[in-house]
Amino acid sequence: MLDKKIKELFGERNNLVIIVILGSAGLLLVLISSLLPSGNRSDKGNEPKVPDTDIAGYCLETQNRLEDFLESIDGAGKVRVYLTINSDEQYIYAKEEKQSRADNRTEQEEKYVLVGGGSDKTALIETVRMPEIAGAVIACTGCDSPIVRERIYRAVSAALGISAGKIYVTKLQ
Repeated sequence: MLDKKIKELFGERNNLVIIVILGSAGLLLVLISSLLPSGNRSDKGNEPKVPDTDIAGYCLETQNRLEDFLESIDGAGKVRVYLTINSDEQYIYAKEEKQSRADNRTEQEEKYVLVGGGSDKTALIETVRMPEIAGAVIACTGCDSPIVRERIYRAVSAALGISAGKIYVTKLQ
């Protein structure tokens, strides 16, 4: 019965040859596409993929927020801020830890938690630490006053979590 249906569908031998050729071409295209590199794969081998973040944008946003805040200090006047950073972002990856105890010995094993499948496995990012701010230069029109200068030193130190020795305050022209 199935045999009759196939013979009706492929009545002539030429139609069967064409279908076999088209099927083979389709399989060949699938095989070739699996061998070509994908555009979204990392070229760095086994290095974990990390999200794209903008360090310069982070630094600029922090500068702008600090400028706005410092201008609200009584007597500060117009304020310009320049920040320096001493490191890139740091990625903390999730880990699995196993401990086994036997015969007064403790063995500890750590493995990174991987997500994804096949060749696209990546380490799971638990935390992203933003770059550390190393220093600040503050220029303002009102820093002639020692009281204003002290307020600026204390405000910048508290806001950025850096010591006063890493802050320089000068007169803005």
